[in-house]
Amino acid sequence: MTDTDTRNSTSGADGGDAVVSAFNAVGADYIFCSSGSEWAPVWESLARRHRDGEPAPKYLDLTHETVAVGMATGYGLVTRRPQGVLLHAAPGLLQGSMAVHGALLAGVPMVVASSESTTYGDGPGQDPGGQWYRNLSIVGGPHGIAQPFTKWSNEVGSVHTLPTMITRAAELAWRAPAGPAYLNIPLEILLEEWDGREAKPIVPPGSTHSSPEEADTVARMIREAANPVIVTETSGREAGGFEALIAFAEAWNIPVVEPDSAVCGNFPRTHPLHAGSDIGPWMDEADLILLVNCRAPFYPPSRRPSKARIVVIDEVPQRPHVVYQVLFADRYLEGNVANTLRQLTKRAKDLDEAAVAVRRTAQQERHTAERTAIGRAEAKAQEAEGIDPVLVAATLRRLLDGHDAIVVDETITHSRVVKRHVETSRPDSYFYVQGGLGQGIAVALGVKLAAGQRPVVLTIGDGAFAYNPVIQSYDAASAYDLPLLIVIFNNRVYKSMNLNHRRFYPEGAAAETGEWLGTDLHRLPRLAAFAEPFGMHTETVDAPDALAPALERALKAVADGTTAVVDVLVTR
Repeated sequence: MTDTDTRNSTSGADGGDAVVSAFNAVGADYIFCSSGSEWAPVWESLARRHRDGEPAPKYLDLTHETVAVGMATGYGLVTRRPQGVLLHAAPGLLQGSMAVHGALLAGVPMVVASSESTTYGDGPGQDPGGQWYRNLSIVGGPHGIAQPFTKWSNEVGSVHTLPTMITRAAELAWRAPAGPAYLNIPLEILLEEWDGREAKPIVPPGSTHSSPEEADTVARMIREAANPVIVTETSGREAGGFEALIAFAEAWNIPVVEPDSAVCGNFPRTHPLHAGSDIGPWMDEADLILLVNCRAPFYPPSRRPSKARIVVIDEVPQRPHVVYQVLFADRYLEGNVANTLRQLTKRAKDLDEAAVAVRRTAQQERHTAERTAIGRAEAKAQEAEGIDPVLVAATLRRLLDGHDAIVVDETITHSRVVKRHVETSRPDSYFYVQGGLGQGIAVALGVKLAAGQRPVVLTIGDGAFAYNPVIQSYDAASAYDLPLLIVIFNNRVYKSMNLNHRRFYPEGAAAETGEWLGTDLHRLPRLAAFAEPFGMHTETVDAPDALAPALERALKAVADGTTAVVDVLVTR
């Protein structure tokens, strides 16, 4: 017990007040909650604080666990700061687990909490309710369930340690590799009287740095290389990483490859040094490969470059949540990525101008060839009979030009098309939804919550759309004034599944009979229609000439504050 001068003078404070106080200390802007009966103490604390004008994070009442976690993920992608997420018991955690795992893969800090009873009605104090004894509790506790898909998972043992446990969870979640931390907060602790001991506010993590000697060694390797290449998946996820990578690549005149596994915008796709998404040609040609925040550059993992030395630039190169990871590193620069790139940029001196001129010419040829290929693909799509996916992406690019939009992508078959033809070119302007399908709308809502007036566009396949909690997501969009443009690439099939069936069994029974199971989505109703009860703008487009006008109307609706859903019937 602490001295009385450190206690909160408010009488009747309980564990719910401790939770709200702790999230204040964490600096959480929001508590994203998919309601559970254990959170009444938190709701009471918030109601009291609202009544009395006391500070509290903003509270979002959400009707599905994936929506709650997904919105926290989207918000964290932009702000890079931990928020609070409250789910219901083990069932709520299980329902939201895919999205929590997605946050782990995306490197988004958050504190996720749910609850269990520990007395099942046989202890003193308020009756927790029979549902815990009969239905909700799970052997080992929900923190045991959460352990494999969170960065850290634990149970709160006392109301007196509750605030500091939350701040500890937030500090762990925020530090590299950032990700979700989980706390099981028993209901009895939430209802227990709290003495008011508040947790100290947390501050951003300090930055780590490689030594000057290590940076000098890598700079010498770059200076000696005739044909270096940068490969990156997530450098743009780091604060300042997008800008630092541009400066680094330009200073040394090194091409940048964003492989298909890239999950955010890392480098302007229109930049002359952007070398596309195929690392293949570099496997035999490059003599130095710089892996910048690139967790899994080679596939299959045993596919080793024939002659290149490999430098890994990453704050946490060996991702603890990746089951199998092969980097073939010859040297590591471990520390804050943006800072490391800045240090290497300063060392771009005494270059071999003849060698630089050769690789500059080669990259100009590659860049020109890529721009020509993009133009041809778009011209071909323009002349196609129906709506080619390339036409959708290119039309979006044209209409979004100059609007500082953010694209959130949850397509599978069309993800390469979206990246290649939408061509995002600014920091925090493209995010790919990670983990299992079904989170896209929620993540886009969270991005919109953080992005303010910036337009947010979700590109999504019809199969992925069907996995989403659509009604609950639309409810959140309406309730919290978060207008999105949702563009559905609707080919009426689970195309990736069908392609795998054909790849594994090209001459099998299905190919002979035409019985392709697990893929047909023609039976789904008009996908835009689900938005109509919410008063949202809806369009279904099946003709090329109608595409641009439909998207223009939809963007106007979004600018006016209404979510718009455009279901585009594409040809492939």
